[in-house]
Amino acid sequence: MDTLKLAWRNVWRNTRRSVVTITATALALFVMIVYSGLVAGYIGGMERKALALELGEVQIFAEDYRKKPSIYTKIEGHEAIVEQAEAAGFRASARLKASGLGAFGDASSGISINGIDVERDATVSDIAKHVHSGRWIGPDEHDAVAIGRKLAKTLGIGVGDELVVLSQGADGSMANEVYQVRGILKGISDGVDRGGVFMTHRAYRELMYLDEGVHQLIVRTPKSLPLDQATAQLQKLAPEADVKDWTELMPTLASMLENGKVGIMMMFVIIYIAIGILILNAMLMAVFERIREFGVLKAIGVGPLGVMAMIFAETAIQLGAAICVGVLLAIPTNHYLVETGLDLSASLGDVSVIGMAMDPIWRSEVDLNTYLMPIAVLTAIVGLAVIYPALKAAFVRPVAAMRHQ
Repeated sequence: MDTLKLAWRNVWRNTRRSVVTITATALALFVMIVYSGLVAGYIGGMERKALALELGEVQIFAEDYRKKPSIYTKIEGHEAIVEQAEAAGFRASARLKASGLGAFGDASSGISINGIDVERDATVSDIAKHVHSGRWIGPDEHDAVAIGRKLAKTLGIGVGDELVVLSQGADGSMANEVYQVRGILKGISDGVDRGGVFMTHRAYRELMYLDEGVHQLIVRTPKSLPLDQATAQLQKLAPEADVKDWTELMPTLASMLENGKVGIMMMFVIIYIAIGILILNAMLMAVFERIREFGVLKAIGVGPLGVMAMIFAETAIQLGAAICVGVLLAIPTNHYLVETGLDLSASLGDVSVIGMAMDPIWRSEVDLNTYLMPIAVLTAIVGLAVIYPALKAAFVRPVAAMRHQ
């Protein structure tokens, strides 16, 4: 018996049912491939943005600084830590932190002052690339600052205007200076947007009368090194410091990203169970309509395995057609979502998630697994769904089948 030829004929015996089954299966596959890419893009994009703009994979603080931030709680000898970290394959940059008051005209607002090594900071953070208007500060521009977008709106200040910064210096005196606004940042996070002020290390030290030490080290780890191992290695380099990875610094964000991955699997399960029921129903109908045919096959000597092989071949033909259709539809859709994305600026505006500003352009992330995983799961579900109809057909009794109406 030519099983494949017979299966092909049987599939198109009832064209309408076969087309409906193939279409539904292809649509489910298409939705899951596109959905997987979108969710991966959302999760991956948010994680990368958080790490690249603010967190880094690991941060190092002086002991007790995170519990009670103070200008006096500093990491001493940070140069040696940075050098050792870079020698071990890490990228690190120090930051100085303080709070104060920013003013322009009659308006004022609380600010978070950040002193950075402009050149070294560019190796651990992409914040210099997220300037909305103006430009980022240069390494020798000690009289200039870049500020958060909401702070600029609150103060009514623009690029080229002068920002008055007030704080209390390390020696207890009043720290005040006037800086020219070089750039206004895009959405970064609630904290940076509402009060972030970035200046050079030298400008910070002159303003705050702080000659030595830093408050924070941001570290980027090699991609090949697991996060826990990287954290442990950095802890050995700075045994007296407080070393935390980003999941400890932002546990809510880490939990949300992990739950997003679980959500993908839940959606997979729900949709594929529905497809499994569809395939089961379609194949059962096909079996009951052809009981007499199976009886004839059994009577002329076709064994149970032959009948099962034919049922599985019919299912494979429909599944193969559905996979081809689903993938062919998904490829151009994913290309568009990767290159162009979905512009949600009209609906999202300035929406932030767990303090992180969302990129209004939602792009997919697609790789080979984006296609292989849904196809593999779909194949497994369909294979399981067809077992019962195949067994039902394989063990039909020829005499009873001949009399079936």
